[in-house]
Amino acid sequence: MACNEYESSVFAQKLGRCKSCMWQLSLLSALSWPLWWGLYWDTPYRVESIALVFFCISFTGLLLAHLVVFGYRSLTHRS
Repeated sequence: MACNEYESSVFAQKLGRCKSCMWQLSLLSALSWPLWWGLYWDTPYRVESIALVFFCISFTGLLLAHLVVFGYRSLTHRS
């Protein structure tokens, strides 16, 4: 994502800290799942449907990874 605050850090150090990435992933997840449901629910074997569901799973998975690490860092008070 387009976060300049942690530009020199590796991916594992950004995970759970980049608020703009988390907001972008939340928005993409909130838009992509209803789009897939509305357009491709009845045709799950079309190439477009499969591609969109992979994007949906990717956005949601990365958001969940951010949130899990954010919660862990919040509970252990690590910055």
